[in-house]
Amino acid sequence: MLGCRNESKAKAAKEELDAAVADAKASCEIEILLVDVSDLNSSRKAAENLSEAVDGLVMNAGGMMGTTAGDIKEEYGVMNTVAANVLGHVVLFDTLVAAGKLKAGAIYAGSEVARGIPGFVKKPQMETGSIDEFASICDGSFFGENRDVASTYSMTKYLGTLWMSAMARKHPNLRCVTVSPGQTHGTNLYEDSSPFLKFVMTKIANPIQALLGASHSVEVGAKRYVDVLMDEKSEAYKNGACYASAKGAAGPMSDQTSFTEDFQNEEFQDHANEALHRFIK
Repeated sequence: MLGCRNESKAKAAKEELDAAVADAKASCEIEILLVDVSDLNSSRKAAENLSEAVDGLVMNAGGMMGTTAGDIKEEYGVMNTVAANVLGHVVLFDTLVAAGKLKAGAIYAGSEVARGIPGFVKKPQMETGSIDEFASICDGSFFGENRDVASTYSMTKYLGTLWMSAMARKHPNLRCVTVSPGQTHGTNLYEDSSPFLKFVMTKIANPIQALLGASHSVEVGAKRYVDVLMDEKSEAYKNGACYASAKGAAGPMSDQTSFTEDFQNEEFQDHANEALHRFIK
């Protein structure tokens, strides 16, 4: 099942995947499910429209959004960044679980920025870790007047990581793991960023990172999802944990609790989950 927001792009992706399956002489029927995870009603409808259960769910949509007042989704009261990267996934996950349509587990697309990257974005820091403080990340008030794209994205991924860990504890029959695809070149991550940031990252930074081995291809990033999703027997990846690059934003993965104990804080996990559900309508 291929969940996409844009129907024409979804059809093009399906054709490419169908060709790859045929070349591999494999048997796999790919279906398209239209869903915009920044729209809670779309996420809910997509889950309800599934005719049968799915084995695994990969929640990969997201992106870096702007920082102006217009970047708040008024109907939900959250920043666009939070809506697309976390809140829509919460609704999709909750609806599938409630309907018994998720068999094995889910992967949330995390990011190394959730633990901070020296020289790019500082390590997320909470004052109290209360439900109200996590809710302030969702509506943007956490950042005051100094909100910038990098810190907003960092705190959003931090929030999503904690939520996924809470789900692993709430639904022990499901494997819920956060996995970062790492710094990949060739994606539309910066599509909704400012023209300046988009130009710098796609035309300058990304090519340099690729040459220096500080980023990898989309295929490498996607393989991380597959490895964790298919790891039911060896249990190399712990349920509820967060996996991302052990160094920088590329290369071998490791459990991210080595960077921050916050990812093991069950109170933070539950508070993040409760804060997110304040905005679900």
